[in-house]
Amino acid sequence: MVRPETVVRWHRRGFRLYWAWKSRRRWGRPAIGRDLRDLIRQMSRANPLWGAPRIHGELLKLGLTVSQATVSKYMVRPRRPPSQAWRTFLKNHGPDLIALDFFTVPTATFRVLFVLVMLTHSRRRLVHLNVAEHPTAEWTARQLLEACALEEGHRYLIRDRDQVYGERFSRQAKTLDIRETVIAPRSPWQNAYAERVIGSIRRECLDHVVVIGERHLKRILSEYVDYYNRTRTHLSLAKDAPEPRSVQPPRQGRVVEVPRVGGLHQEYLRKAA
Repeated sequence: MVRPETVVRWHRRGFRLYWAWKSRRRWGRPAIGRDLRDLIRQMSRANPLWGAPRIHGELLKLGLTVSQATVSKYMVRPRRPPSQAWRTFLKNHGPDLIALDFFTVPTATFRVLFVLVMLTHSRRRLVHLNVAEHPTAEWTARQLLEACALEEGHRYLIRDRDQVYGERFSRQAKTLDIRETVIAPRSPWQNAYAERVIGSIRRECLDHVVVIGERHLKRILSEYVDYYNRTRTHLSLAKDAPEPRSVQPPRQGRVVEVPRVGGLHQEYLRKAA
């Protein structure tokens, strides 16, 4: 009538049903409401340094009676050690930090141009950008002087181990009272802000044009730097620009579209009718 494996399958299915019935919940603490569970998760996410006793104490002060074991059960477990202290450290020292890096751009005639970018950590503002076909230590040191001579407050400079910087560059940094912080070998993520802005320049500008030469590249990048600093909003700046943009109230007029970076991007402003 049936095969042996069918009998074994029926037996295993019946055994699972038996244990599901035997393990049914018949007593214990009543389940807490969804709003309270969401509040516990929200507190644990917003305060990764807090444990169950601290969250339990806050709930008691809010008039919410729940056991500490229940709080521990519904807390969000971070996958890595809490990094709030490190983020706070970077935020507090952001005005003192400046980062720089090089990237390459091929031209229409297959020449390779080198672009140097410098930006501040506090507002992600591009403070200097220049182009050279054969950058040297003297040229790079001169760019540092041009970028930081009029900028105040920069005390630490983050860079990689490229030999283009050299002894001349280090002497110039000491003259400006700037301490160099060299990242580890093959660790570009340690200069993440510079890497991020280079990626933005490529994705939002250079990937859409064919560069004819050095003068053409300088003109394109100068337009993009103006757009980046004055217009482009950033998530890390609460959707503001590096140079803060004022909010235009609706009563100021209709919305007009202003092309930027040769029409690759648009700026939206209110103009009086």
